Amino acid sequence: MAVTGELAKVRGSGYFPRMKRCFLICSLVFGLIWHALPFLPAIARVGLTEPLSIIAADGTEHQFQVEIVRSPEDKARGLMFRESLAPDHGMLFLSNREERQMMWMKNTLIPLDMLFVCRNGRISHIHPRAVPKSLATISSQGRVLAVLELRGGTVSRLGIRKNDRVRHSAFSE
Repeated sequence: MAVTGELAKVRGSGYFPRMKRCFLICSLVFGLIWHALPFLPAIARVGLTEPLSIIAADGTEHQFQVEIVRSPEDKARGLMFRESLAPDHGMLFLSNREERQMMWMKNTLIPLDMLFVCRNGRISHIHPRAVPKSLATISSQGRVLAVLELRGGTVSRLGIRKNDRVRHSAFSE
């Protein structure tokens, strides 16, 4: 009898309706997360940066924060659909080995400077101010390990040149 009385108190207190509501909310949240899983790498990537610097021939060092891109899906997306890029930010596209790189600006809304970087960190080619939304192919003009994209005009503003050195853990010195 005491158990029935206690159970009646619990039921009367609204405990079970609150539990049912909590279960439904948790199920809904779990379902949303489950369906969002394919998009989480892209969400997680946004805003996560690493330091990178470019050292000019005269020893001047320019500091940047860059997003690192390795997967084919992230490489295909790149900086597409972004409406701005901070002057000291960029994106570093890394490959597993040195190879010829081909880029384009489809769905990219901002002009970019593309710096093609060899395994030793030397800039082998620069394509300044790539035109937004262009389908023209931009070539590395040789084998490179990475492509560094910076806000358009950065190369001329800072005087960055071919053979300047990029310092980042991806490159050997």
